[in-house]
Amino acid sequence: MIQITDCSKNYDDIQAVSHVSLELRDGEVFGLLGSNGAGKSTLMRMMAGIMKPDGGQILIDGEPVYENDLLKQNIFFCPDGTYYPVSAAAKDLAAFYKCYYPTFDTERFHKLMKQLQLDEDRKISTFSKGMKKQLSIILGISAGTKYLFCDETFDGLDPVMRQAVKSLFADEMLNRGFTPVIASHNLRELEDICDHVGLLHKGGILLSRNLDDMKFHIHKVQCVLKDDAQIEELRKDLDILKVSSQGSLRLLTVRGTRNEVLQRIQAMEPLFCEVVPLSLEEIFISETEVAGYEIQSLLF
Repeated sequence: MIQITDCSKNYDDIQAVSHVSLELRDGEVFGLLGSNGAGKSTLMRMMAGIMKPDGGQILIDGEPVYENDLLKQNIFFCPDGTYYPVSAAAKDLAAFYKCYYPTFDTERFHKLMKQLQLDEDRKISTFSKGMKKQLSIILGISAGTKYLFCDETFDGLDPVMRQAVKSLFADEMLNRGFTPVIASHNLRELEDICDHVGLLHKGGILLSRNLDDMKFHIHKVQCVLKDDAQIEELRKDLDILKVSSQGSLRLLTVRGTRNEVLQRIQAMEPLFCEVVPLSLEEIFISETEVAGYEIQSLLF
């Protein structure tokens, strides 16, 4: 488990991370969302023990991570824009990491390189951005660590390769104790893989939610009511976050259980009523608008 308590980091007079508190549970995919400059990379570097917080603390499995070499052997960090030695080939990086990570699986590395059609004898300097990102992920998985921190994991990957990487993460989680933390500025990249998502804005956590809980407690209902005045009646009994219209069709975003929402709306005897699935983006829009933010301005 990763416990971040009141964590802050400044660069001179710029506050990159401000009093962040989070709890990341084992065996879940945690998505860290935020626009460029929100503090994602700084927070991940502190989680990896590369940087020391100016305030607060970060505990991984109950121990401080900074200057804890033994604990760091169970963490692999894939930064955005990884530096590779100019003359190094992919196999050279594998040999290097094997010296540091006791759990590094060379056979797994060979298999994944072949599976993703990457030449391990080729110089990394000749790889494309997407190929370098794939190599970084392959090295991270082959290291066999409990925690894998990925900054902008899917940036530079085509749609097919994104799904391949997500499948790799899912297989690792099924076969061993594995907890990936994925930072991204794009909600759509994380919707089908994350169990829990935190939204970072201007260095602070705007919200942190379990996706299943969010989807269970927020619903979108499209209905045709007999009278527009019935909307105001519904507001008295339901926590309606948003109302929009398409002709006579009303689209309601409502917080509550599916049964209680449907029961109350159907009591109005609507001409038509159904619950439609909410995307992760729609859920976050609803949550952030309640908090006084517009998520489009934060992430897109």
